[in-house]
Amino acid sequence: MLKAVILIGGPQKGTRFRPLSFEVPKPLFPVAGVPMLQHHIEACVKVPSLKEILLIGFYQPNEELNRFLFNAQQEFKMSIRYLQEFAALGTGGGIYHFRDQILSGSPEAFFVLNADVCSAFPLTEMLNFQKEHGEPNSFVILGTTANRKQSMNYGCIVENEETNEVLHYVEKPSTFVSDIINCGIYLFNPEIFQHIGAVFQKNQQDMFLEEPTNGWHRAEAIRLEQDIFTALAGQGKLYVYKTLSFWSQIKSAGSAIYASRLYLNQYHTTHPERLAPNKEGGPKITGNVYIHPTANIDPTAVLGPNVSIGTGVTIGAGVRVRESIILHGANLQDQCCVLNSIVGWDSTIGKWARVEGTPSDPNPNDPFAKIDSETLFRDGKLTPSITILGCNVTIPSEVIILNSIVLPHKDLNRGFKNQIIL
Repeated sequence: MLKAVILIGGPQKGTRFRPLSFEVPKPLFPVAGVPMLQHHIEACVKVPSLKEILLIGFYQPNEELNRFLFNAQQEFKMSIRYLQEFAALGTGGGIYHFRDQILSGSPEAFFVLNADVCSAFPLTEMLNFQKEHGEPNSFVILGTTANRKQSMNYGCIVENEETNEVLHYVEKPSTFVSDIINCGIYLFNPEIFQHIGAVFQKNQQDMFLEEPTNGWHRAEAIRLEQDIFTALAGQGKLYVYKTLSFWSQIKSAGSAIYASRLYLNQYHTTHPERLAPNKEGGPKITGNVYIHPTANIDPTAVLGPNVSIGTGVTIGAGVRVRESIILHGANLQDQCCVLNSIVGWDSTIGKWARVEGTPSDPNPNDPFAKIDSETLFRDGKLTPSITILGCNVTIPSEVIILNSIVLPHKDLNRGFKNQIIL
């Protein structure tokens, strides 16, 4: 019997996703037409013998999360539960705190997946790899190849090329270590809790030697990457399975559009029914496009490539949308143009208006390039990126918005470029 754990973080972890994370928890943000977490769950339910999925994080239970859990359990006919941390405990501290829940039913192994990654999730392949490599009690990290410069932004893995054992692990090194990076997807067995427990005990002992502060929280805050993998490397316990399929982080809103493109492309093999076809009396579709059945789209509109249209969206005559995510209830009026943007819930773009951003894509000429997690500002200026409209934003007719972030509930009366509009 197997289980899966998805680490969903909490409100403080979604700061680079604002203003979109003001309205919905980041793991529930729609990517390629479904909540980000649903891609993880769909991959997990395909694994034979996987019986339960646990979400661990420190979001307060809320209506959106409860509704998502209820609907997911109904759709996938599997136990899917949320376990709330009392504080941010780190990637290792969270699973250690809820180890009794994870070990209930005596699973032989369990997956741990970070919620903010986009992947083909080769979970069955990782299981097969574990059986073929190392001893039965070994642990597996999913890895992929990055270019030399970008690898230093991730956990770097030095492997034995013959056995795939992890010989050395460094989280975000200051100099080049390896071009194999950690994808944030793991396969563990119950023995991992012995290693996490040893770190917990050491943290507690260290606390006794220091002045008493919030010691319990600090002792239980454990990071798999720095505290566990670094120590396990070279011990014959930790192996890396390298995937050749797609993978990307979803740290910022700009990376959500890139992730949407990857998932829409994957739909050709996993969910072809989610891709909109070109049909008589419908809009012109170019490339991969998702349209929710409740959307109302004029047949003269042109959509794609890489467009996702949410529930209840209205798109008028002659509208052009490309490389964008249009969220629930948005209204795109006649002849407007939306490029490289996210249009927030219930927002309106007036006639002949133009909303455009700068794509955050990896270098297309480098097969190992990853998306850069840009900071919001560079040299005192807003970093050019996609344009984001928060919920209930109104863009008047014939106005141009370029490379800007518009916070929720704004009615604009002029155009903007490279601005955060508060």
